[in-house]
Amino acid sequence: MFGQMQDSPLLVSQLIEHAERLYPTKRIITKTVEGDWHIYTYADAAKRSRQLSQALISLGVKQDDVIGTLAWNTFRHFECWYGISGIGAVLHTINPRLFPEQLDYIINHAEDKYLFIDTTFVPLLEALQAKLSHVKGYVIMCDEANMPTTQLPNVLCYETLLSQQDGDFAWPELDERQASSICYTSGTTGNPKGVVYSHRSSLLHSWGITGKDITSLDSQSIMLPIVPMFHANAWGLVYACPMVGAELVFPGPHLDGASVSDMINRFKVDISAAVPTVWTMLLQHLRQSGETLESLNSVLIGGSAVPRSMIQAFDQDYNVEVWQAWGMTEMSPLGSLNRPLPQDSKLSYEEQLNIRSKQGRPCFGVQMKIVDDENHELPHDGKAFGRLLVKGPWIVSQYFKMEKSALEDDGWFDTGDVATIDATGNMQITDRSKDVIKSGGEWISSIDLENAAMGHPDVLEAAVIGVSHPKWEERPLLIIVPKNKNKVPDSEALLHFLADKVAKWWLPNGVEVVDEIPHTATGKINKVGLRETFKDYQFEEAIA
Repeated sequence: MFGQMQDSPLLVSQLIEHAERLYPTKRIITKTVEGDWHIYTYADAAKRSRQLSQALISLGVKQDDVIGTLAWNTFRHFECWYGISGIGAVLHTINPRLFPEQLDYIINHAEDKYLFIDTTFVPLLEALQAKLSHVKGYVIMCDEANMPTTQLPNVLCYETLLSQQDGDFAWPELDERQASSICYTSGTTGNPKGVVYSHRSSLLHSWGITGKDITSLDSQSIMLPIVPMFHANAWGLVYACPMVGAELVFPGPHLDGASVSDMINRFKVDISAAVPTVWTMLLQHLRQSGETLESLNSVLIGGSAVPRSMIQAFDQDYNVEVWQAWGMTEMSPLGSLNRPLPQDSKLSYEEQLNIRSKQGRPCFGVQMKIVDDENHELPHDGKAFGRLLVKGPWIVSQYFKMEKSALEDDGWFDTGDVATIDATGNMQITDRSKDVIKSGGEWISSIDLENAAMGHPDVLEAAVIGVSHPKWEERPLLIIVPKNKNKVPDSEALLHFLADKVAKWWLPNGVEVVDEIPHTATGKINKVGLRETFKDYQFEEAIA
């Protein structure tokens, strides 16, 4: 027997409509690209999102057409999330930090019909536009007064486009399984892969992350989402805040410590989210300026492991609680979040820090287990470590335009991480199975760097590992064996050689020459051995 309840679809457009009806005067505040403040309400945002939908239809955009964005966290980008998905088109948030070859690949692979771009990224697209065969036009997200001179073809002004519409528009009722958006992985090995989210998965994820044991967002919250809207769905916060009526403060491109401190204090932000690099810059600014964070209660930190010292600094110096989060693009992205349990308060502070340094417990909707190489499930004792597998209604099942399933035979998704899980469900990442490096929350491929370095005529063998860095949390160290001991390439020559082969921010911060690189029994580079050898390594002044 089936239940006898209404079969009403879950749609992204319902989120902004809900906010318009119940929280019409709640604010959305933006530090614009130009540096001005823009403040309006959820009611304003809903109307302008409908105007955008009308404008897209007037341009010939149809259901399932993919519309790309290269934009910062702003009110206009917020409108794109609803105006595009609301009509059944597919929002494609593009990470502009990828190097040009990857951008070229994903824009063409997604077959983006139009690109909505902030003025910051116009030069980037000008260099690529000749290769972007599917793109019909470019919408620059500003008003006429700030329109740049550009060589891009078929350029439209965002504000002019919206001004031609009245917002008297009803979003259609779609199948909740339709694609709402697409986000590509960073492509650390091979080409980036597209993850396609549905309207249903996006709403379920929003419900999951607004729970009291997760973000505790409600209509009294003032959220500053620093995590980019092009980075793993801004951790779902662009959907979750309208769902509960939380106010939003968008930072635009202004991510330095002084700007973040000003936004928090100016608008009485009580919760924020970003990768560790942002918080490192904020803490440095606070120490130098003497400023405090009176309104801020908690920060969500993800993208890479949170340093223990950062948890302590926020806690002891500013009375701010750190909630460490973990997830992936393939998981919409939230998988787990670390918030203290009541019994933790009985432990010593050092013991509490040991727990808070983990990646946390999965929220409802995410199943999690660890297995050995033979796929046998391992105990949750905090000691056994194995491949971390996940399952749930907002987790990828198949990558875009790939016939093969992304899942194991038993329906679980292999995260590529190695982890432990303790008796309370707290998960901790212990290693990465693919040896990628995370710098400022972004991925760097050690394999691609090694392959590029091996192309140097004087390099016999190369290995790259991640080493702790005071600002970026982790940066690449290049280790080489020269072909000839009498002809050893210096650091400057190696970096010059790599400069046009990888993204600039991938360039190693240090180069070490060794006589031999250790190998495993199967002939692979022994990264574990290298990490042990260089565990106390400290970079000098950044080479890159």
